[in-house]
Amino acid sequence: MGGRVSTSSSFQHLCRTNADWMSQLRPQLWEVPLHHLSIPGSHDTMTYCLNKKSPISQKESQLLQLLSKVLPFITRPLVFKWSVTQVLNITEQLDVGVRYLDLRVAHMAGGSEKNLHFVHMVYTTALVEDTLTEISEWLKNHPQEVVILACRNFEGMTEDLHEYLVSCIKIIFGDMLCPRGEVPTLRQLWACGHQVVVSYEDEGSVSRHRELWPGIPYWWGNKVKTSDLIQYLEFKKSVGRPDQLFVAGINLTENLVYLLTHLSESLQTMTLPRLPCLEAWVREQCPGPGSRCTNIIAGDFIGADDFVSNVIRLNDKLLRF
Repeated sequence: MGGRVSTSSSFQHLCRTNADWMSQLRPQLWEVPLHHLSIPGSHDTMTYCLNKKSPISQKESQLLQLLSKVLPFITRPLVFKWSVTQVLNITEQLDVGVRYLDLRVAHMAGGSEKNLHFVHMVYTTALVEDTLTEISEWLKNHPQEVVILACRNFEGMTEDLHEYLVSCIKIIFGDMLCPRGEVPTLRQLWACGHQVVVSYEDEGSVSRHRELWPGIPYWWGNKVKTSDLIQYLEFKKSVGRPDQLFVAGINLTENLVYLLTHLSESLQTMTLPRLPCLEAWVREQCPGPGSRCTNIIAGDFIGADDFVSNVIRLNDKLLRF
């Protein structure tokens, strides 16, 4: 399930340092609303368990789906290696300090009625209900940590399936769920025993369930080059941050030209050499209410560098004011 970094000494150090980082913040920061804190997240959280035998997502182009059927031994391995964005499993990501989880939910065409999977071009082996249970069990062992679950995509989801998923969320997390309202502080969450904020990108479901929060904006640059991605993020900052939870994504994205000229590569080999430059940008950011401030910062291949720790350390800048 997890990748090579999960057995390294650096991974073990991250776990010891970051597993309970929220409760270890300076008391002054317990009074800061979540949308003014610096929070590390993972982009396409569940891609560590993509199914190599999975059909191509129904949201992908008809050409790609046709190629997958006609030339499966070429198309599927190629799609797979450009779809994986994480190597740490869900518990490992939480252990190293990730507190925003990007959960792209789907119901596979022809799949079992209540079996919901995650998706990123192809579907996961993991089921949604099992994954939510795993998160709940982790939270029980870390009673002062708070996670933000961004439920999105919803490929193949009917209204009945939305209701089924929301009922699973309510049953699994129970009183841990923070009801919709003003963005709370850590102290307010702890006082109520709340540990889970669920953003849900389906307006009808949000209107029917007070346990759901509206979808969280995600700044996705859709860029191959690091410099272009940073330019995009700086432009978004110049326009001004939203007055709510939001994500700045430092994830690079391949395009068709890059893919066809780098057939032997993968998203991982494209991303890892570029992480130092992205990390330098992260270290320059500042959380808070200012128009150019950042909030959640999400990346790929969590655990491959100091990304999570660097995002957490940005909170120290709030102590200077």
